[in-house]
Amino acid sequence: MLSLLNISNITLIDDLRVEFDSGLNLLTGETGSGKSIIVDALGVLIGGRFTSDLIKTGADRGFIEGLFSVAPSRELETTLSAAGIEVEAPQPAEETTAMEIIIRRELAPAGRNKIFINNQLATQSLLRDLRPFLVDIHGQGEQQTLFNPETHLELLDAYSGNGTLRQEVAEAFHRWYGRKRELDELRRDEAEKFQLLDILKFQIGELEHGQLAIGEDATLEEERRRLLNFEKLNTLSDESYALIYEDDDAALTRVRQAMKRMEELAQYESTFSEYREGLESARAVLEDLAFSLRDFSDKLEFSPARLAEIENRLAEISNLKRKYGGSIEAALEHLARSEDRLRQIEHSAEREIELQTELAAARANYQEGAVRLHAERVRAAKKFEKAVERGLSEVAMESAKFQVQITAPEGSELADEAGSSGFTARGIDRVEFYFSANIGEDVKPLAKVASGGEASRLMLVLKTVANASEFPRTIVFDEVDTGIGGRVSETVGVKLKRLAQTNQVLCVTHQPQIARFADCHLLVHKDVIKGRTTVGVERLDRQARVEELARMLTGTEITASARRHARELLK
Repeated sequence: MLSLLNISNITLIDDLRVEFDSGLNLLTGETGSGKSIIVDALGVLIGGRFTSDLIKTGADRGFIEGLFSVAPSRELETTLSAAGIEVEAPQPAEETTAMEIIIRRELAPAGRNKIFINNQLATQSLLRDLRPFLVDIHGQGEQQTLFNPETHLELLDAYSGNGTLRQEVAEAFHRWYGRKRELDELRRDEAEKFQLLDILKFQIGELEHGQLAIGEDATLEEERRRLLNFEKLNTLSDESYALIYEDDDAALTRVRQAMKRMEELAQYESTFSEYREGLESARAVLEDLAFSLRDFSDKLEFSPARLAEIENRLAEISNLKRKYGGSIEAALEHLARSEDRLRQIEHSAEREIELQTELAAARANYQEGAVRLHAERVRAAKKFEKAVERGLSEVAMESAKFQVQITAPEGSELADEAGSSGFTARGIDRVEFYFSANIGEDVKPLAKVASGGEASRLMLVLKTVANASEFPRTIVFDEVDTGIGGRVSETVGVKLKRLAQTNQVLCVTHQPQIARFADCHLLVHKDVIKGRTTVGVERLDRQARVEELARMLTGTEITASARRHARELLK
């Protein structure tokens, strides 16, 4: 639901902060007070079209911000995650905890608009993707849901209670589609089989002939460096050996002399005896180093043939690394994958037969479920039509006709391979609502015939007839009371109240018979401050609601009888 809406520098609004409750939120006020500005701002916030004339005169930019509390949804989380938007999801023990989403739009006349979702930059297309989870606006041309045939199927299934069967069909579809995709890939491989076989066999042969070993290149590089620096290594080892062992003043000789002096000193000063062990260790290290240098020098041998062998092997390894991933590890992984791919292709005929059998069984299973679901939808559609038409007559649309048109492949068309193009996780049906508001007019698709007020009332009826809790969100009605009054307004109010039990409802109304049902009554008013007109919103307590309902009943001059009537309405 929408918990908070902040609007700054939009048309007549300077700074406006509106808090909404769950349930039914009613916005009332004089004609032209700015009620529709608030609805328009909400529409812009969730991705609606923005024009520069919405910016308040004299302001260089405007801001709209909304805080939404949304029930956890895997699909919603996936949408946000794919866009890189972080949302703190509730823990498993807190399944009823709502997710909070903050949306902010910064609007500028020059068109440099910015969108932030949870303080992260986002795109307008992402806003449109999120809109079905957040807000559904009806009125003044904003029929985001009603005119979308995809929603018609959802409404019909919500009414008919097909959730379990739909889930079975969806699972069967995914099984069928998985087998179909694997078989398509296998057949695509088959078409390229001979060329692919040659490529794989060549690559496997080349890599196997290369006999790569992890770390081999590093070992060869070290040996190559030794061969290239033979003379320098020989000189350094000989000189080092002489300095440590052979020369008259070699290091070992000096250490032995020092040890002898320390032993003599220790006879007179015992503290020097502590250094005997350290000097002995130094002597042992120097001796070991000297012998290692001598052995290293003796073994040094320059071999042009070995150097050439190493150069050739390193070139071979470098070539294989360059072709197969940049490292020996990557080349060996490529070899393993290629061998596995080759085995798959060589056994593709057997796997194709298996997949064909599995695909046929999955298709039959899906079709069986989809046909049953189709029959349930056809059965429910007639009852749904009658229930909707009864609801329409209750909201002053007695002449309206409503039809549910369901199209689906049948018989040979369903059995034909081409018929599978219409398979979806929701079944094989295409559902569209047709409507006529006037006697003598044929029913036509909703988007072509329903006006703003008619569409708002129709959606109100559809949502209350169907199980609206299947897709709870914030539902906004801006023209639901157009052309009605009295008893019909009362009926509309009852339907709004019922819908508000499962969805947050925001409704702009001029009818006291509707306003009486508000859980949260907000009065929208204009004020003139320092020569500028601005819009404000006030949350009404019970006494203020009496005054507002009395104004709606009688006009500017409120009478005592109007107040009594208002109190009766609130009872």
